[in-house]
Amino acid sequence: MVAQRSRDTAPELALRRALHSLGFRYRVDLPIVGMPRRRADVTFTKWRTAVFVQGYFWHACPSHLHMPRHNSEWWRQKLRGNARRDEETDAHLTLIGWLPLRIWEHETVDGAVERVAAALATRGHPRALTISTWTPMSERATEGS
Repeated sequence: MVAQRSRDTAPELALRRALHSLGFRYRVDLPIVGMPRRRADVTFTKWRTAVFVQGYFWHACPSHLHMPRHNSEWWRQKLRGNARRDEETDAHLTLIGWLPLRIWEHETVDGAVERVAAALATRGHPRALTISTWTPMSERATEGS
């Protein structure tokens, strides 16, 4: 368990790279006010938006979770507690006027960027408002050929 990364995971880095390449600026691994030991993966402080990149095992993705067979009751409670903590975090952020956004690790980078940009556009982020002219990374690679 010690080897499990809590930040800078491959899906998180891919999302951050894509957002940065589009000109978005953000804070990384920022603590959540009023909630000890909880941090957002990507935070847009001025637009009060917190993005969490979630692994499907630790956050109990309803589509992809494979429950361990050994010590299954302990794991069930552990993962249920993780999901409950995520819900509490979202409720707290919403209560203090922030927008929580959960991105699953299995989502495509382009899809995740679109979701983040759409969320920021609802908050009036100027770059997100112009994102309609954005070309997904998968299409950019084929344009130059």
